[in-house]
Amino acid sequence: MVNGIPIFKHWVPEWAIKIILFSLILPTLVLFFLPFANINAAAGFYGSEPADIQFSVALFYAGYVGFYSLERRFFRYLAAKEYFVIFTVLEILTTLACYHTNELYILFPVRFFQGMLFSSTVNLSLSLMFTRLHSERAREISFSVFFGMLICILPFSNLVTADLIDSYDFNWVYKVALFSYLPCLCSIMACMNNVRLNVRFPLYKLDWQSFVYWSLILTLLGYVTIYGQEYYWLEDTRIFYSVLAIAVSVIIYIARQKSMKRPYLDLEIFRFRNFRFAIFLIFVLYICRFAMNVTNSFFASVLRLDPMHISYINSFNLAGLIVGVIISCAMILQKKSIRWIWFPGFLLLLGFHMVMFFLFNTEANEDNFYLPLLVQGLGVGIILVPTIIYAISSVSVAAGPSATSICSTMGYIGFCASAAVINFCELYEKSRHYNAFQDHLTKVDNAARQVLLLHSGNLLSKGLPLKQSGRGASKLLVNAVNKQVQIRFAMDYYELMSVMLIVTLLLIVFFPYLNRTVIYLRSRRLSPA
Repeated sequence: MVNGIPIFKHWVPEWAIKIILFSLILPTLVLFFLPFANINAAAGFYGSEPADIQFSVALFYAGYVGFYSLERRFFRYLAAKEYFVIFTVLEILTTLACYHTNELYILFPVRFFQGMLFSSTVNLSLSLMFTRLHSERAREISFSVFFGMLICILPFSNLVTADLIDSYDFNWVYKVALFSYLPCLCSIMACMNNVRLNVRFPLYKLDWQSFVYWSLILTLLGYVTIYGQEYYWLEDTRIFYSVLAIAVSVIIYIARQKSMKRPYLDLEIFRFRNFRFAIFLIFVLYICRFAMNVTNSFFASVLRLDPMHISYINSFNLAGLIVGVIISCAMILQKKSIRWIWFPGFLLLLGFHMVMFFLFNTEANEDNFYLPLLVQGLGVGIILVPTIIYAISSVSVAAGPSATSICSTMGYIGFCASAAVINFCELYEKSRHYNAFQDHLTKVDNAARQVLLLHSGNLLSKGLPLKQSGRGASKLLVNAVNKQVQIRFAMDYYELMSVMLIVTLLLIVFFPYLNRTVIYLRSRRLSPA
């Protein structure tokens, strides 16, 4: 209820309201990381490179993070039901545009706009949810449920869409998402009263300039980190001018925020030491989270698993995420020390990376990876929600929305940094290892000659002519080298992640101010998106 007026009609049961609120978020959550469900199928459909598909996800993420603060003005101006109908219709139109296009110059701006609409979806759904919750316990459980859904959506999306993408064109998933919006729209129009969650705030003096600068910074950051290694960083004029534009925009943005009475983002929150440490951990966590892309690449290129089997294996990671969120929620409610949440969480992530370092091989059974993937999900699930609540609790209630926005921004920066490090290791380290193998694999090398003779003999026994068997043997040797290069790249990356996690654990142990903040949500009006 808002000011004594029920948000939903009296005949709607409580369980139905909860289903409606979560169904508002789910279709857009699936669209978030949808291109990652089968990145090769998406690249083939759009006639692009995998980097372009990564960038389409970054644009969605940038639209979500960039529009968050400006969206609150529209949220206060429109009634809840009216607002929902508007952005749901827009989401249907953008999904229809994605279904009918295979051109990147159309897809990219549409994906950014979908990210903006995702921000609206999250704010409305969670505000409706939070206004119904009167106890601290209920608010923290709902907070955990939302962010649990957010971190689970990548393996969940892969699981539910892998079969569909394998059977139809990639854009069929957009068609399914298109129809999934209709039940939500009909339910809200039938069940919801036309009430306001806030006093109507006129749409004058919209700070759209800050939104433009902030979105430009985020978009260019994604462009630089995703395409930088491919274009040799600052040697390419596109990357050089993008970095220059980021630097100029940051300077203008900071100067503008400091001069404004009501800034787009309250930069004073960076004065809180606990907040700075919390967002650093969020940054580290998101880098570790997207290290799963390396594991999935290993499954596909070395073990030759198809996307459906990869999604089935990742269901163990999904189970770990769910269990981890439940455990962290229970620890928050029991007011456990934040050290006893962070330390075991990051220790589980370190264990996952160290175990996977030794599991990377040219041949392996699928069941060898079940437990490590479960442990990785468990670690991420334990860490994420308490860290975000800790960051918000470190600042004043009035600065809570800015703190939440920065937490989302650090998640985006972690995503971009992960893409940059993976691309660097994949393009640079793989070429380095490939050249090292080439130095030894010559026709006078005894090991290489034995392998070529073995492959050639196998091909001859299967009926190939002598000349073709020699070519086939050389091709099989090159494929074996490529597998070894992929394994070495994955091992190098996970070794780097292990070092980063060891440093993080040492910081957690020796950081002297961790227990000065009690982690709980103090505001019922907080929208945690």
